[in-house]
Amino acid sequence: MTDTKFSIEPKTTALVLIDMQEGIVGREVFPHSSKEVTANCVRLADRFRSSGALVVMVHVSYGKDGRDRPSQIVDEPMGSIAAPPPGWDEFVQEIGPREGDIVVTKRQWGAFYGTELDLQLRRRGMHTIVLGGISTNFGVESTARDAFERAYSLIFAEDAMAGMSAEAHSFSVRTIFPRLGRVRRTDEVLKAISES
Repeated sequence: MTDTKFSIEPKTTALVLIDMQEGIVGREVFPHSSKEVTANCVRLADRFRSSGALVVMVHVSYGKDGRDRPSQIVDEPMGSIAAPPPGWDEFVQEIGPREGDIVVTKRQWGAFYGTELDLQLRRRGMHTIVLGGISTNFGVESTARDAFERAYSLIFAEDAMAGMSAEAHSFSVRTIFPRLGRVRRTDEVLKAISES
């Protein structure tokens, strides 16, 4: 269901891009390739910046000893405890960050817990968040759930995100995101911000 009056106010809207970093973007993702997701994230970031809207670049990183990584006992660990390769947490250069962007470093899936993201958004008068990034059902969904609980309005740029499987991406996009906000394509988001 598409809102015919869908518009975005640049002064109160932030683009928040999740984990668009070398060690994550390099993975095989679905249903949109990393190349497609990156291209759409670049389009969104460029448009937000040119309209004076806020861009927030979020990445996950850990200390050299790895002691700040989640270490709970789970049935399916996300990765090894060994130190990730050098540069894995660096942002994909095409996207940024650029001057004026906010950079947030997180230590878990979601971008709110244990970071200053909420503070930075509220002090700048942000009410709406446009989300993109990799992976749809981990970092993006965790951040979205936290944002919703903090009363932010959410817009999901569906083709500016991807998951580790098409099924996982689809479940979030069809089942979870419509209950948290509005799901749109990158072109719709760009059109909405250019008309506001």
